[in-house]
Amino acid sequence: MSKPESTYDVIIIGAGPAGYVAAIRAAQLGLKTACVDNWKNTNGQPSPGGTYINAGCISSMALLESAKIYHLIQHGLSNHGIKVDNPSLDISQMIARKDKKIATLSAQIKNIFAENKITYYHGLGKLLNASQVQVTPLSGGKTLTLNGENVILATGSTPIELPCAPIDNELIIDSTTALNMQTIPKRLGIIGSGIIGLELAGIWNRLGSEVILLEAQEFFLPAVDQQIALEAFKIFSSQGLDLRLCARVMSSKKSNNKIIVEYQDQEGNHTLKLDKLIVASGRKPNSDNIAAPEAELLLDEHGYIHVDENCSTTVPGVYAIGDLTLLGPMLAHKGLEEGVFVAEQIAKRHNPINYDIMPSVIYTDPEIAWVGQTEQALKAIGANYNVGVFPLKANGRAEAIDKTEGMVKIITHAENDIILGVHFIGVNASELIAEAVLAMEFSASAEDLARTIHAHPTISEILHEAALAIDNRSLHLP
Repeated sequence: MSKPESTYDVIIIGAGPAGYVAAIRAAQLGLKTACVDNWKNTNGQPSPGGTYINAGCISSMALLESAKIYHLIQHGLSNHGIKVDNPSLDISQMIARKDKKIATLSAQIKNIFAENKITYYHGLGKLLNASQVQVTPLSGGKTLTLNGENVILATGSTPIELPCAPIDNELIIDSTTALNMQTIPKRLGIIGSGIIGLELAGIWNRLGSEVILLEAQEFFLPAVDQQIALEAFKIFSSQGLDLRLCARVMSSKKSNNKIIVEYQDQEGNHTLKLDKLIVASGRKPNSDNIAAPEAELLLDEHGYIHVDENCSTTVPGVYAIGDLTLLGPMLAHKGLEEGVFVAEQIAKRHNPINYDIMPSVIYTDPEIAWVGQTEQALKAIGANYNVGVFPLKANGRAEAIDKTEGMVKIITHAENDIILGVHFIGVNASELIAEAVLAMEFSASAEDLARTIHAHPTISEILHEAALAIDNRSLHLP
């Protein structure tokens, strides 16, 4: 017997990577599924895909690719014997290309929803109780109440705002607006040199901005292996990024269409005059007004939803995934895996997630990617380990394509040679990390990687060489 029109096996609030994948997998498993999402594109039209597609990874990668091509034309083509006279830059066209990519990928999600008979509601979703979700349509119309045997909360995260830099999205802007600027700021400041700040810095630096990053922390990229982070600092500084650590922003104010920023560091107080200031100081769970008080959904003081190891909230039959929880880092692929995991849980299947082998990527140029333990973390617990390092400058493919910046580092257990962590900085790091994750998923040793035949010449050989380097038998180190 079919369910009433507004009654579902699963209702998902949010259509980012966690939400839309949860909806697709639930439908594949034969569950009647609905997905509620409130994202609108620049034309005010529904645009599923969340921050990931609309204002995050896809957007920044599309713009970075354009910026890299422009920078190559300006600075790198002559080495290839190619001359281009007077290249011009059309920022509006560049942004339009990015928006077209967003529209294409968002439309793909809509098509998959239609093919899998997933009902899509464009509106604000709110958990009323364990089995009801309120939908307030964004295009006007009557508020709806959906009934569901299970509810998955997947509303993602939003940029953190700072009292010292109130966002007006004109001169002081958030990361979303920073991906839609129609002019190139002559002098651009960024608060935060984490993943978001670095990715934005790489785009606008290549397009001609003088970029100054103000980072309050003492160490650059503290979550990254320290050796890789130091290499990244050196590379990005050589590219023209002005990275200022221990720089705590105290205030920012507008003056004659400029931003005056006051900050403190170990040497005292300083003043910067900027054309634009981007606030890229992290993200917070998008959980405001996600549930009615009567639902008794438990959140912590920072807005994260309390869940157990199965992503179950304190409300029976209600789950939370992705950026809403403290299970694992705020990563699109973490949310994606949790979306599949929870849908299968509801369908009485159990395929656990290995959070210990969750890769991370920073989409800069060169890219940074890592999985597993850092050397500083292993030192802190007194672990006995070995390290193998191989630089890209000793790789034939990297030399041929002028991409010799960076290295790979493998850390193994000193007694059994099992791989504990792999850390890249270099070209294609985001793709190469998959081999490391697969190796670690199967508890591979460095010797396993050393015995794995890699095509020659390829960038992937650096992983093979780093494995050999653990026993001081790398073949291409001078």
